[in-house]
Amino acid sequence: MEVYRVEATLEQDGHLTLDNRPLQAGESVEVIILVKETRVAPQQLYSLRGTPVTYLDPMKPVVPEDWEVEQ
Repeated sequence: MEVYRVEATLEQDGHLTLDNRPLQAGESVEVIILVKETRVAPQQLYSLRGTPVTYLDPMKPVVPEDWEVEQ
């Protein structure tokens, strides 16, 4: 079995064209399609980056009853 690796980009939904392959008409082939993972832009990963943070009464002591873990 010979293996040919080709990376291609679909130009139309659902249509993939492979040209100039060293194959003859009538040859039987097996096609496996692996979709590459798209990289997520950093803005999407860290959507809250750069958002202002507001502390409401930051010096107020924490009461143990306020912690869910303590209950």
